[in-house]
Amino acid sequence: MGVGYDVIDRPACAKRGITVCNVPDYGTEDIADHAIGLALSLRRGILLHNDLQRTTPPAPYCPINHPLIARSRGATFGILGLGRIGTAVALRAKAFGWHVNFYDPYLPNGADKAVGIERTKKIEDLFRRSSILSIHCPATRETRNLVDYELLSLLPKDAVLINTARGEVVNLDAVERCLKEGGLIGAGLDVLPVEPPPEPVHSLIRAYREREPWLVGRMVLTCHTAFFSPSSLEEIRSKSAQTMREVLIDKLQSNVIAPERE
Repeated sequence: MGVGYDVIDRPACAKRGITVCNVPDYGTEDIADHAIGLALSLRRGILLHNDLQRTTPPAPYCPINHPLIARSRGATFGILGLGRIGTAVALRAKAFGWHVNFYDPYLPNGADKAVGIERTKKIEDLFRRSSILSIHCPATRETRNLVDYELLSLLPKDAVLINTARGEVVNLDAVERCLKEGGLIGAGLDVLPVEPPPEPVHSLIRAYREREPWLVGRMVLTCHTAFFSPSSLEEIRSKSAQTMREVLIDKLQSNVIAPERE
């Protein structure tokens, strides 16, 4: 039960007469809230102050002039993939005063007009403009490792990266390199390329867990939990049952994923 179907051998299922469906319309609000929460916790210095107030001795009890901390209004919030969740994030980002740009080559013209945001025709332009870049595209052959060093290095200085989509879309080596070089000032990750991360863990995850000084307040990792709430669990169960009934009994094509579909 879930949105993603990239781990299912759909051709093998088709040979055995098994219909594969997904549940694309649950937890949208939860994931959108989570993405905005990650962005705000980094951009408002909440994580930074939290980490520094727990050091020994604690940091001075006063504001910190740090490139992480910036006003939302007037800054550009970039969205890679404007599906259901990307649209929900766009509406929330607009409410906080961000100027919202998006890139999605599969969306028909006019989607930007419908929600009052700006479309970029090239993915490189989205990265060049975004002080916060939030990932909301599925993992496909086209998108795996799409967000690499070449793209991340286009972000404006002191940008923040958020990923609540799929870990395979973002290259962790590139994230670590950009964080160390300073172009990327913060990262909020709910997903990783391999989950849970195998031992020995990636050097970026190790630095995060060991609270290495260069990463303090600059990264947050949640455990693929953006979708989760008691309401979302109830919703995915009810919608899964509804989908199965529609396909098996009503003979509809509700949420059916073709074997050859990306």
